[in-house]
Amino acid sequence: MPTVTCKITLPSPAPGTERTLLAHHYGASGARPKAYFQAALHADEIPGLLVAQHLLRGLEQAQAEGRIIGEVVVVPVANPVGLGQHLNGRLLGRFDFESTGNFNRAFPDLAAAAAERLRGQLGADPAMNAVLVRETLRAVLAEQKPVRETAVLKLALLDLAIDADYVFDLHCDCESLLHLYASRWQADTARALGAELGAAAILLEEEPGGNPFDEACAGPWWKLRAALGKAAALPLACFATTVELRGQADVNDDCAAADAAALLRFLQRRGVIAGDPGPLPQPCCEPTPLEGVDVLTAPTSGVLVYRKQLGERVAVGEVVAELVNPLGEPLGMARLEIRAATSGLLFARMTERLARPGQKFCKVAGPKPLSYRQAGKLLED
Repeated sequence: MPTVTCKITLPSPAPGTERTLLAHHYGASGARPKAYFQAALHADEIPGLLVAQHLLRGLEQAQAEGRIIGEVVVVPVANPVGLGQHLNGRLLGRFDFESTGNFNRAFPDLAAAAAERLRGQLGADPAMNAVLVRETLRAVLAEQKPVRETAVLKLALLDLAIDADYVFDLHCDCESLLHLYASRWQADTARALGAELGAAAILLEEEPGGNPFDEACAGPWWKLRAALGKAAALPLACFATTVELRGQADVNDDCAAADAAALLRFLQRRGVIAGDPGPLPQPCCEPTPLEGVDVLTAPTSGVLVYRKQLGERVAVGEVVAELVNPLGEPLGMARLEIRAATSGLLFARMTERLARPGQKFCKVAGPKPLSYRQAGKLLED
């Protein structure tokens, strides 16, 4: 059993209703290294919910065998608000129905307030500085006073993760290969995790925009470095990643068990859990910049027909898909070709096959930044 299971009650959105958040803690509170996992912050991204169950099973075994060295926190259902959002029989958990936007955007940015309190306070010992930074981040976070249910949910999740050494936010795409997002400042750790998981793409970011959960956890460390200067002797003491567990329909025990086992092996290599993880697998890819991802966009409406499939390599200028206008002329021949702006791997695409004007429908991971991709606006809505 977990060392502790915390039940966090969210504000009631209406009389007679109440939602809760469960957090399972393994190991001693405050032990290092600390790892944090959460699943389905976008509540309609189901694969992480199953991976979390396999992860808990592995942690139960490690706990029973006395192999947990650090602390591990697992939130198996990160968004009970979104899980309750059904419309005409369909679960819609990416955006808050209360009009507060994407559930994985607008997390509190604690760096600026923390920098003011830490200025002149850090010494020459990086480990002691890390302790002081974590205390300061927690103090700044504790001063937040949200009222709405979704805002309280975001604060509760960040409170569980803000002092972690490793943060794993488990998501998925519409149809995709397994891939992950991480900071360009931590490329080596991202490469190792990608090799463990067999990731097809590792996307490194610096200013993705929108302040998603992973950036809210890890971003304060490099932002504080920039604000306080090189003399601060400040380590990047939090590695946070968004792991995209393939597509929305990829919910099966074989994949989930393999993914959980890979995550547990990563914790072994990082000293969170004792045990021999075996040799690190050879990586399936090298990291590429997030601003090098060509996000293909439909210029008009039409039936979407792919000419390239998931996992295929695409050359710049190649036709990736065609948009068919079923009302167009000449009858049966009205097609618009959509071509790639980069050479790379087609790793994700949307599920729907009827595109709207301006709809982003496909992603190709390329090796070099693209001129139309703007820092601070690299994530889709």
